Amino acid sequence: MPAPEIALTERFQSAFASAFGPEYADADPIIRPSQFADFQCNAAMGLAKRLGRKPRDIATDILAAVDLDDIAETPEIAGPGFLNIRLRTAWIADQAGQLAADPRLGAPVPEHADTVVIDYSAPNVAKEMHVGHLRTTVVGDSIARTLEKLGHTVIRQNHVGDWGTPFGMLIEHLLEVGEDSAEAEQLKTDPNSFYQAARAAFDAGGDFADRARKRVATLQSGDGESLRIWAQLVELSKQYFHRIYDMLGVTLTDADLAGESTYNDQLEIVCKDLEAEGIATISDGALCVFPEGFTGRDEQPLPLIVRKSDGGYGYATTDLAAVRHRVRDLGADRIAYVVGTAQELHFQMVFTAAREAGWLPAEVDAQHVKIGSVLGEDGKILRTRSGASLRLMALLEEAVATARTVIDEMRPDLPESERTQIAHDIGIGAVKYADLSTAHDSDYTFDLDRMLALTGNTAPYLQYAVARIRSISRKAEAQGIVAAASPRIENDAERALALQLLDFGPTLATVGAAYEPHRLCAYLFSLAQAFTAFYDASPILQGSDDQLRSGRLALAQLTETVLVEGLDALGVNAPQRM
Repeated sequence: MPAPEIALTERFQSAFASAFGPEYADADPIIRPSQFADFQCNAAMGLAKRLGRKPRDIATDILAAVDLDDIAETPEIAGPGFLNIRLRTAWIADQAGQLAADPRLGAPVPEHADTVVIDYSAPNVAKEMHVGHLRTTVVGDSIARTLEKLGHTVIRQNHVGDWGTPFGMLIEHLLEVGEDSAEAEQLKTDPNSFYQAARAAFDAGGDFADRARKRVATLQSGDGESLRIWAQLVELSKQYFHRIYDMLGVTLTDADLAGESTYNDQLEIVCKDLEAEGIATISDGALCVFPEGFTGRDEQPLPLIVRKSDGGYGYATTDLAAVRHRVRDLGADRIAYVVGTAQELHFQMVFTAAREAGWLPAEVDAQHVKIGSVLGEDGKILRTRSGASLRLMALLEEAVATARTVIDEMRPDLPESERTQIAHDIGIGAVKYADLSTAHDSDYTFDLDRMLALTGNTAPYLQYAVARIRSISRKAEAQGIVAAASPRIENDAERALALQLLDFGPTLATVGAAYEPHRLCAYLFSLAQAFTAFYDASPILQGSDDQLRSGRLALAQLTETVLVEGLDALGVNAPQRM
């Protein structure tokens, strides 16, 4: 069941080969939506340059060669050579019927099912997740969901910060307050308080600071007792991560944890292998790779430090070990790093160094999915009034509480438990959708009132569209109206809605290929708008023509199915009622 653009592309390419020779069979017909018809073929201008003829003459030849009888009415030549195409309503109806029967809803089966490793979220152990973690978590999870719907194998990697110098002071502080103390419980609920207390004790110097420094060396040497306490810190923090992930409804689990410590025993090997291959050299006491094409302000080669002059390892070493593991052991065809834009240079250097080492083959795609910032009304990174990073849990709780206030006012008739669930779905959905509907590499301003609005490109607008269709279905059932096997497509509003529905599969494929969830958001918003226009033009529950009502109900329910599936790819729930 090809989408209209795909079906038209195939027919026009066949016409190009027939009219101009087989070497033109792969020419792009440039099929685009048109305000003058359903679609437009804009290929004549480009072909005219290649053939040395007038575009309108080329369009005439294309029109004579193309066979669209079963798909469209005879195209019209407009302007210098545009071909305006109006699809046959019967063909649209047939395609919509096939879409309704397709469990994949038109999503194409990939020629090759890739193994895609996605690195996202990555909070730090014993630290509060703040608003900066929202976007990498939400965008990464949406990409993972979308790729799985397309038929790819997704391996999630939560590269948590669970190793390094701070763990000396954290271990000593845990021993000082007691592993079963109330202070230790803060790691589950308010990890920042625990971390700040440990930092304050360390900064005060004295015996605690000395013990913390010694503990780092003891931990890194593999001391059993130190590792036991470190593991307890990690376990307590994992419980906190679960609270955030459960509230957000993201798909990360303990099985996806792949923190910095995962690669600890590989760091020395990475350095030795790079040095043995002549890729890494000593510079000012540090072991460095100088990836080709990277220079500093002084026009000198820029170093990627893989072992510091004091013998320690940094992010570059861990990331190189991770690349090698993900390709060699996990079998990645693609790797996506959903990380802040500030890390762009770092990842480009890591990718280049890994390719030079042969650890990232040319056939494996590695991309940095750059994540912009969440801003406050002042245009600066969203923080608390005191200037501290805004706790993610506080942000989410505020969104749910605000949504609950609105639900209590609008639907006091609903049971308490249902209002609680609806408020959660709307509040969390609003925050996630506002993030996802913005291009991931762009910043956006956090505005809870706008996010929760029932108008505009928001989650509540889409959720309301779903709830509205479900309400129609309940009323239809009460009236004895049963949806037809295939949607009914007759008037312009029905045609427009059906054409939107047919574009779901291609949109999902584009999102999965480009890692751009905002394109799916834009599609779903357009679909919901098309449904509103259809509902206004084509009453579903009125009249006496049972076939007409059943066919329109089928079209509405297909819209519901696509909206719910699209929202699910974004990680947004659709309540039964609003």
